[in-house]
Amino acid sequence: MQAGPAQQLAHPPSGGIGASDRAVGRCTRNASGMVTKRMRLAAVALAAMTALAPTRAIADDGPGSGHSVNVDLVELVPDDDSDAGEPGGDADAGACTGQSGPYQREVEKYLKLPVDGSQSPADCEAIRAFQSEYGITPDTGYAGPVTWGWMRLEQAQGNPNAAGKCPVRTRQRVVCVDLDRQLLWVQSGKKVIYGPVSIRTGRRGYETRIGWHEVYERKRDQVSEIYGTKMPFSQFFDGGEALHAISSGSVYGPPGSYGCVNLSYSDAQSLWGVLKLKDRVYVWGRKPGT
Repeated sequence: MQAGPAQQLAHPPSGGIGASDRAVGRCTRNASGMVTKRMRLAAVALAAMTALAPTRAIADDGPGSGHSVNVDLVELVPDDDSDAGEPGGDADAGACTGQSGPYQREVEKYLKLPVDGSQSPADCEAIRAFQSEYGITPDTGYAGPVTWGWMRLEQAQGNPNAAGKCPVRTRQRVVCVDLDRQLLWVQSGKKVIYGPVSIRTGRRGYETRIGWHEVYERKRDQVSEIYGTKMPFSQFFDGGEALHAISSGSVYGPPGSYGCVNLSYSDAQSLWGVLKLKDRVYVWGRKPGT
């Protein structure tokens, strides 16, 4: 479910309605217009790609996708960050920003830098090195949501359930939705069989419902009856909330969905091939900022 204009929609009840009603899809709407006034995507190429490519291309970051711009690798930088240069411009391309990002402390801790929440030349160079390695643009050292999102994902590789917060069920697939870290994986017993991958869950007031759920309906080409936007690879698990591909924009973009669990197109497509009806879904934690 992707965030959109402030249309007030109450969470539908999780029980007492039929599967066809529950699968209406209360969630989808493009969140790009909800980004704060001081933030914007740092790539002019994104607009061109949106005009020339279908919805699938906008959010597809899969291998061999053939798209030159992956929106999940485009950092969000403030408009007035003159040190970082204008998005898409050439004059300051690659310049090191002196501005502290919203995830400065988290990024400093991840990179084993002195944690003070304030950008320094050494901080900037270390952050830029990470951004360059992962292909994040612009690689100006700004500690934004995209950079921190990729660091969270990297931290979780190998053993995303190290803290044991997702229950292990013998001979049963469980979709683990970690709201705290905005990550998803699937485990069968103790074995991780899919992920982890980055996700975007419900915004403030439309938080993704926690607890045990079950995949009750799957619609490969779902369109939201509320917003008329596409929800590719929808796998509904609770009262209209679904796992599905984001129709446009990035899984790292604010403010969040209307309760659905957004994945990139390629991640949602892969997940579609893993899950079946009646697979269990476990959601816990709280999305930062909600």
